[in-house]
Amino acid sequence: MGKATADGLIFIKGSGPTYATSMIFNNALKTYEESMLAAGESLALVDSLMSVADHHAVPAGPMGFCVFSNVAIAARHTQRAHGLKRVFIIDFDVHHGNGTQDAFYDDPDVFFCSIHQARTGKMRQVGTRDGKGTTLNLPLPGGSGHAAMLTALEEVMVPCCLKFKPDILLVSAGYDAHVLDPLASLQFTTATYHHLASTIKQLAREVCNGSCVFFLEGGYNLDALSLSVADIFRGLLDDEESRAKLTDDPAVLYEEPLVGVRRAITEIKAIHSL
Repeated sequence: MGKATADGLIFIKGSGPTYATSMIFNNALKTYEESMLAAGESLALVDSLMSVADHHAVPAGPMGFCVFSNVAIAARHTQRAHGLKRVFIIDFDVHHGNGTQDAFYDDPDVFFCSIHQARTGKMRQVGTRDGKGTTLNLPLPGGSGHAAMLTALEEVMVPCCLKFKPDILLVSAGYDAHVLDPLASLQFTTATYHHLASTIKQLAREVCNGSCVFFLEGGYNLDALSLSVADIFRGLLDDEESRAKLTDDPAVLYEEPLVGVRRAITEIKAIHSL
């Protein structure tokens, strides 16, 4: 950040396509202040959730457009500030959540479950030492879409969470797996995100009295991003149906590689004894 102050706009080496600036554009804050606010808002969300629950007695640097790992910071905050022990992190960004994985790779009390497009984040990366078995990576083949994700939810994520029995769910909600997003080649739709939200909501109710927080991650087609976020909110509300039929265009979809999806799901279930 010191170099950004001196030079105005910098590319952070070794971080993927991540930039930082000390300049102020249209009254926007500098990169460091914006990142601190985002991380702080993550903690405030957790604090707000825990205050409601109590009322009813119930690592190294930036990478990939990210300066701080808000979900990792929030996970530690739930443990240290609120006394929760077991945290289950769900990551459905199209890119593997490598920073979150690294933060908790040897931690038996934080389970990291990432469903992403096959690139990084390998199935055999399951954690180390005391944390062995608390990292699950399910890389889906390119072209995977709504059917693939629903199967992954039903056969992998849900049983894995039920087995772990967490005190809270934290969700890295990325929208760059949408079929219209330019950075990858999965085929999620608005309806996929609605189903994700409603499933995770019900799962949280079953395992941890509904304690669940969503964190905004990637999404680079602004129309798809806004529609998908709106449908996530509808999925979190009771009796709010998806509006995907009004917004999604089935003509842009193509056949999913369901044989490859089944192969991946069968392998990950064997690795984690699901």
